[in-house]
Amino acid sequence: MDTTHEVFNQPEPLVGYNLFETNRPLRDALKFNAPALDTAALAALGATLGSAGMQTHARLANIHAPELHSHDRFGRRLDQVEFHPSYHELMKLATGAGLHGTPWSRPHPNPLPKGEGTTSPVGEGTTPPVFLSPGEGPASPAFPPLPLGEGRGEGSPHVERAAGFMLFTELEPSVLCPISMTYAVTPALRGNAAIYADWAPGLTSRAYDPEFKPWQRKAGLTMGMGMTEKQGGSDVRANTTRAEPAGSDGWGARYALTGHKWFFSAPMCDAFLVLAQAPAGLSCFFLPRILPDGSVNAIRIQRLKDKLGNKANASSEVEFEGAQAWLVGEEGRGVPQILEMGTMTRLDCALGTSGLMRQALSLALHHTSQRKAFGKLLIDQPLMRNVLADLALESEAATVLALRLARAFDKSADAHEAVMARLLTPIAKFWICKRGSHFAQEAMECLGGNGYVEEGGVGVMARIYREMPLNSIWEGAGNIMALDLLRALRKADAVAALEHELSAARGAHPALDRLAAALPARVEDMATELEARRLAQDVALAVQAVLLLQTAPAPVFSAFCDSRIAGWQPGAPSGGAWGPVFGTLAAGTDFDSIIARAMPR
Repeated sequence: MDTTHEVFNQPEPLVGYNLFETNRPLRDALKFNAPALDTAALAALGATLGSAGMQTHARLANIHAPELHSHDRFGRRLDQVEFHPSYHELMKLATGAGLHGTPWSRPHPNPLPKGEGTTSPVGEGTTPPVFLSPGEGPASPAFPPLPLGEGRGEGSPHVERAAGFMLFTELEPSVLCPISMTYAVTPALRGNAAIYADWAPGLTSRAYDPEFKPWQRKAGLTMGMGMTEKQGGSDVRANTTRAEPAGSDGWGARYALTGHKWFFSAPMCDAFLVLAQAPAGLSCFFLPRILPDGSVNAIRIQRLKDKLGNKANASSEVEFEGAQAWLVGEEGRGVPQILEMGTMTRLDCALGTSGLMRQALSLALHHTSQRKAFGKLLIDQPLMRNVLADLALESEAATVLALRLARAFDKSADAHEAVMARLLTPIAKFWICKRGSHFAQEAMECLGGNGYVEEGGVGVMARIYREMPLNSIWEGAGNIMALDLLRALRKADAVAALEHELSAARGAHPALDRLAAALPARVEDMATELEARRLAQDVALAVQAVLLLQTAPAPVFSAFCDSRIAGWQPGAPSGGAWGPVFGTLAAGTDFDSIIARAMPR
């Protein structure tokens, strides 16, 4: 290059910045949803996530994919997955931040009766479990752990954890699969008091312990799930894995599982919740990798999935050859038992996509603010400004909706919030995740050819683009979510709760008033599922608009309503005025304010 040309007009990398401090929409949404929350720990986490060192770990964890070792060189089964050291650094950071267990590390409002649930099948004379309290263990993360409620907004653990989850997703989403599953299964374990008593301290510990050893000797634990099979997919009632009674012990009824799972993510977790057909029907079981006597359970990893994205995370196909498992909940009640878990992971799908949107937007804004074309910076070109502002609206709307859902989890004792949690879970999962892939493609286009290049894993935008479809598919694709919304809306108090939620914006925008007024009748008239997706879209847009009115400056709210809702009319073929592409905002939009608010620097 010294003799052929000079490299110029190429942007500098987006590195060494604070993901939290520079995210004004997230900070404003937190003030609305958790006004008493001390965000110092989130700010420290944001600085760590934006560092060059952590970006390097994210790159290496993705280009050095997990490797399955099914047997050793002598032919003995191993069934172990080897990860790059950077994967473990990312996991240490996530668990150190409490993203897997912060809401559960406080005393449960309905604690186990004293003396119950404390008997382990290990037996007497064994070494007692050695668990570290939250906040103890390796002090490697260079930030304070997320607060556990000592005067720091203790009423908002789900909101706080949600903000941290979104920030971490901007760095690397793949490792959050076992983090999310641990978050989701921990409360479900209360269906077996004995197992919960033994495992909950490790599942909420801030220590990360990747070693393959008995749970009693580990400072921290993670858990996964195994629900779907080849023949059923989302239709888990079609599962054929058998669970045959095999006695009982300190953990309750024990079974032998024979069958398979088609998607079994994070197979190196310490235990899993799985579904299998027991004598009384489909049931939920606790399946540890190492049994209480120290022997390895009969979980056979057949192969790892070669996925489109999510490269740092191992997803596997497994078979059970009489694997030992313990009943969680009641026999025949497996589906209700997993619904709570599904609700938690669906929240994380919405949070994850919101985080990916924010990072894609940040990369687009950072690139266009440095790159010149046709005599001026790209960010100053009128059409590019329209695209960037439109992406900023979408990103902020996703953020406020996802955090509003997390607040409903925090306030579930309130009747209205409990209903909103039920309504907003399928809405947020459907709409935010459905918009993700389109968003990533448009943001990538802002970078031109540079955005499409992998270059040894450096191409973060390409990684985001490959990751986006996952959250829309995982834990129920679009049709499943739309149908779930219909079920939720048909509850007696659902329409009233939705009307109450939307009333906060009454009179703020005429188009929003029209849409909000029409929704109750549309719910009542919904005789078939054919329009379920459109209804989900319109409810999502209405709720997002109401939230933006309460959290964002007037230009953001006005532009959102003008572009997404203003063209709505009863019976109209489309749900809004905006077209199928980003960058169609009206000429009168306050582009300067919207773009300035979204800038990552």
